[in-house]
Amino acid sequence: MATIAIIGSGFIGRAWAISFARAGHRVRLWDAAADAPQAALDYIAGILPDLAANDLLEGATPDALMARITPAATLAEAVGEADHVQENAPEVLETKRALFAELDALAPPATALASSTSALLPSAFTDHLAGRARCLVVHPINPPYLVPAAEVVPSPWTDPAVIERTAALLRSAGHAPIVMKREIDGFLMNRLQGALLEEAFRLVADGVATVEDVDIGIRDGLALRWSFMGPFETIDLNAPGGVRDYVVRYQGIYERIFPSTQRRADWAGPVLETVEGERRARLPASDLPKRQAWRDRMLMALASHKRRVRTDIGS
Repeated sequence: MATIAIIGSGFIGRAWAISFARAGHRVRLWDAAADAPQAALDYIAGILPDLAANDLLEGATPDALMARITPAATLAEAVGEADHVQENAPEVLETKRALFAELDALAPPATALASSTSALLPSAFTDHLAGRARCLVVHPINPPYLVPAAEVVPSPWTDPAVIERTAALLRSAGHAPIVMKREIDGFLMNRLQGALLEEAFRLVADGVATVEDVDIGIRDGLALRWSFMGPFETIDLNAPGGVRDYVVRYQGIYERIFPSTQRRADWAGPVLETVEGERRARLPASDLPKRQAWRDRMLMALASHKRRVRTDIGS
């Protein structure tokens, strides 16, 4: 059992708290806003019954899991005995730099200091620290208690032992760490997602397809395979002779397409009126919270299903 300090207890922090507590770890919550940890606890208490109903609490009861999560009155109290710190402050570089300076001063020397940032390179906010070798990014795909993948992004000076220890902690908590070899703008997930979104916006902007048609193509097409296979395994299985055979057969198609993808569609330009208009016609803005709750229930059902079929079919 490890002690995990969650620094910043908003949407991401409280989701991490569920994930680590479910794995049996002690979780300490701290936030610069004094009322935020209690709000996080209230949210967690509300979501745990649904997770239990989907058998996603690793056999624990909601009450037992809640008992593993406690608020801390001060930052020093939160990190003083922590084995791992997961920081979730706003995506503001100077905020991260100042906060990591405090964490480096307060946390035990062996404690890994991880940021949930989705946009800032770890080198940008740790270069000034005496303990910079223990700092890295662990970027979740939200919510991490339902989506296992998490990006582990080192800076040029992150100690390889810290990377390995952090990846091991994530695996022990049921995560699938993406251990990057080096930092790069956008990390891995946003670069992949960004490539897909660029093409989605282009197809709508060029009048090739509607917003819903693009969503159908992913939701009822590619995502069915992608929910249990990645793109390289997909193509390895989509040609009789595997990945090399696929490349021989199909590279020419993508080579022909590639030049037409080398331009941006301005997401905030005229196409936004089309995208937003079609989305609001299908889902009024007032119904967004209800649909977000539906999304999370669907993710719970999918996570529960994937767990069952791994036992029945294998992974």
